[in-house]
Amino acid sequence: MQAVILAAGEGKRIRPLTRSRPKALIPVANRPIIDYPINALLACGIRDIIVVVGYRKEQVIRHLNALDIPVEVVVQEKQLGTANALKAAADLIHERFLVIPGDNYIDAASLSKITKTGPAVLVKEHPYPSHFGVIMARGKYLSAVVEKPETSPSFTVSTGIFSFEPDMVASLDENDLTDAVNRMIREGKKITIVPAEDWQDAVYPWDLLSMNRKLLEAVLPKKAGNVEAFTHLHGKVSIGKNSSIGPNCVIRGPVVIGENCTIGPFSCIGPDSSIGSGVKIEPFSLIENTIVMDDVVIGSSSHVRGSIIGEGTRIGDHTSTVTVPHLIEIGNTPIRGIFGAITGDGVKTGPFTVFEGAIVGNNVTIHGGRRVAGTLAAKDDLMVV
Repeated sequence: MQAVILAAGEGKRIRPLTRSRPKALIPVANRPIIDYPINALLACGIRDIIVVVGYRKEQVIRHLNALDIPVEVVVQEKQLGTANALKAAADLIHERFLVIPGDNYIDAASLSKITKTGPAVLVKEHPYPSHFGVIMARGKYLSAVVEKPETSPSFTVSTGIFSFEPDMVASLDENDLTDAVNRMIREGKKITIVPAEDWQDAVYPWDLLSMNRKLLEAVLPKKAGNVEAFTHLHGKVSIGKNSSIGPNCVIRGPVVIGENCTIGPFSCIGPDSSIGSGVKIEPFSLIENTIVMDDVVIGSSSHVRGSIIGEGTRIGDHTSTVTVPHLIEIGNTPIRGIFGAITGDGVKTGPFTVFEGAIVGNNVTIHGGRRVAGTLAAKDDLMVV
């Protein structure tokens, strides 16, 4: 069996985190999201893997080339939709195959179930079905997929994972895979509904925190770095090579800390946090329920909760994030999220900054002593005074 991973899209609703990388390369539990479906495929014994790339394709190709498995890469020149991306791989498809989004988490058990039948769609209950394609059923078969309805008739959604016969690709005229599936149903094709065991997607930036919590459950304890005296590790904690944990720290798992990090004395890393590589956390700071990407510096006596800190960001000392429900406009639509701060890459903040449900674009500089809420995009004045 073959697999086609669709990793050509940007993930516009995840901005600013996708300004510098495609959604499939956002690190969750210190692994790019695309690694999870690849690992699930390998666990199912599927080695014939095709990856369709597009937006920032060089980054995805570089990452794939660093993996220990060979994958075929094809390019979707214009990001016109998921069916259009699948058509880009048509010449390489010669047997029954899976279609898998490259920016979702899926477990091997679910993939194993859908490999046993086809054509089929993998489905899952979701509390916010209107963010996805909602499944309409006739017995055990799919009768329609209703894409992002304002009022959802069901809580069962498509994961975007399908199994198809190879001749399916030859008949594709649509740009969107949902349209293609609905056309196949109208033509009399039976598509079996298969419930997923586990599946995670992030529609908006703060959804990555839920995905991070889920994936950290599988962290294996590891202590490859140096841990100073009087530091306490509780639960599942993974510390990467050449990382240094100062004295009198408390790390309460699940937590993963990358390589070449420095955690200053008297700091506390709380549960559900992933700390990238090359990160420096200065003394007396607290990090909890947070994704910290590579090469970040967090100043002393800072409290960062419920946040995502973009690569290369410099957080001034005594910075705080306040996790509050906040109404954010994304794509001209008001969306309510609960988080502290979400920063793009290269953000710089001065001391005594307070974030309250703030989204900050790439390379924005914020002077100290300010309260920041709502969206501050990079196209705005880069300096907040």
